[in-house]
Amino acid sequence: MAALLPLVGRFHEFSITTEDIRAGVDFYERLGFTHATTSDAVLHHYGVLTDGRLHLGLHQRSAPSPALTFVRPGVGASLPAFAAAGIELTLCRTGEDVFNEIAFADPFGQAITVLEARTYSPTARAASEVSLLGDFAEVSLPARDFSAAQAFWEPLGFVAADAAQEPYAHLPLTSDTLDIAFHLPQTFDRPLLVFRSPDMAARVERLLELGLEMSPLPGGIAAHGNALLEAADGTAFLLLQGEP
Repeated sequence: MAALLPLVGRFHEFSITTEDIRAGVDFYERLGFTHATTSDAVLHHYGVLTDGRLHLGLHQRSAPSPALTFVRPGVGASLPAFAAAGIELTLCRTGEDVFNEIAFADPFGQAITVLEARTYSPTARAASEVSLLGDFAEVSLPARDFSAAQAFWEPLGFVAADAAQEPYAHLPLTSDTLDIAFHLPQTFDRPLLVFRSPDMAARVERLLELGLEMSPLPGGIAAHGNALLEAADGTAFLLLQGEP
């Protein structure tokens, strides 16, 4: 028997709104990301770059950003299930003549989108072909109340582990297609794309040699090979020394 599909479906991409896709593409290519072929389901200018595990969707449009985007076939028929879970939609575009899409936000404002189908083709790049950033580990989201965050996200298909204090205070949650975590806003007030590598110090040095500038680390995180890289579109990459 097939496993029950989580309410939000499978993780699809980390969606970013940008006014300049070309500049974004150039930046992520420098980091070692490669292109995925997009479909015609999206009508605005749109590009996808991947490291084999994480897909970054660059959208030239007006929408909440960043958004965690999932795919759930038959999303229109699943509206009662979302209502039963207490989800209040901020967007509901469903019907036979449109590309079905819904959107909502978690209690702390994180945008979540669920699509009826993929908007890019699978790539041949293996998850082991990591970018210059190392191994993608998780998306860490700001939340003032870890218990409230857990209560919201677990019905969506995530399972919480024990809270941890290193390398920063956070609550990890896992799923089949995406791991997330929650950190306090005083640590960092935006989502973090977390990457890990046992040779992260050398990777950071290489990024500096390429002319990329590091930002101050989030509160409470020691240097010791760790770093924070920020894109012009506001995407923040937390680079941590250690095993993936």
